[in-house]
Amino acid sequence: MRWTRGESDENVEDRRDEGGQGGGGGFGGGGMRLGLGGLVVVGILSLVFRRNFFALLDTGGGPGPSASVATSRAAPRAPRPQDPREEERKQFVTFVLNDTQRTWKKLFPAIGRTYTDAHLVLFRDATRSACGAAQTSSGPFYCPGDRKVYIDLGFYDELARRFGAPGEFAQAYVVAHEIGHHVQTLLGIEGKVHQQQQAHQNQANDLSVRLELQADCLAGVWGHSTEERGILDKGDVESGLKAASAVGDDRIQKMTQGQIHPETFTHGSSRQRVEWFQKGFTSGDLNACDTFRPSRL
Repeated sequence: MRWTRGESDENVEDRRDEGGQGGGGGFGGGGMRLGLGGLVVVGILSLVFRRNFFALLDTGGGPGPSASVATSRAAPRAPRPQDPREEERKQFVTFVLNDTQRTWKKLFPAIGRTYTDAHLVLFRDATRSACGAAQTSSGPFYCPGDRKVYIDLGFYDELARRFGAPGEFAQAYVVAHEIGHHVQTLLGIEGKVHQQQQAHQNQANDLSVRLELQADCLAGVWGHSTEERGILDKGDVESGLKAASAVGDDRIQKMTQGQIHPETFTHGSSRQRVEWFQKGFTSGDLNACDTFRPSRL
């Protein structure tokens, strides 16, 4: 990708020197969109205990009881020496955050809405969110309770090494997907889905899949704008598609459990994630991302 360094970090909250100060929460509390690392951990637990822990995840939106945990903090740690490679990643995700949000600010007036920025929280090990504890094992996620994206930059090593999805555009896809969840929150989609999940718990997983696939499509809408502006390099699109495929429920379950159980999917299959990212990328149109029509999946 052709990106620029030195972007404004006014929407970036760097907590990397506060590592290990998480608490409360747990997996998925209060609407946390469980990330890739969290899915791997849940898959391993399901395999070891021979119980479907995926079915226990709360995929709803909005802050839950864990948001009221005590706010006392441990003594601040001494700042860690800066890792040039990690600082470069910070520069990159800051650029992607700003670029995706600039794109949505241009698109929202066409639907009669005003876009307001999300914030990005960088952390190590663990930190707090309005959705409970944010942990490295949860992978990147968006919390609708505080409208922030949480990411441990070390996740990108796992994405490249374990899931075979290296490259800058693969990393950008992760941020764009989480901002897609912010778009859903601003449009009221996240809240409506949460209400439906509470009212029809037998449809909770299906609704979660549709919400995640829509976020993939919204990431693709941003990707469309990057191609129009000529900031993609050869191979970038393939890198993004590989990342979307790498985090499909079927692939993760196969890796962690040795078996695939479609009825427990919460994010969609590799094929579905690639298809919906492509829909957004090809069209550049928010209206192409309606995953909630019964016939669309």
